[in-house]
Amino acid sequence: MGIISWIILGLIAGALAKLIMPGSQGGGIFVTIVLGIIGALVGGFLGSLIGIGDLESPFDIGTIITAVVGALIVLFIWGAVAGRRRV
Repeated sequence: MGIISWIILGLIAGALAKLIMPGSQGGGIFVTIVLGIIGALVGGFLGSLIGIGDLESPFDIGTIITAVVGALIVLFIWGAVAGRRRV
């Protein structure tokens, strides 16, 4: 899958991750979308390294799950960092 596909998948993954992990991670929808894209790229890369999903495969359930997990991890880290700054 090309980089544009991962960006599109990141938009979807960011939205799904925000639905799964609601709350105030800091930032609005734009930040969530960017974090979703970053999470999808990181999750896709790491998933391909361990054999879950493939960077060249079309959208499938494994790829989507990998991207959502990556987006959840990035959102969690962002929430922890942004929450610490507000205190």
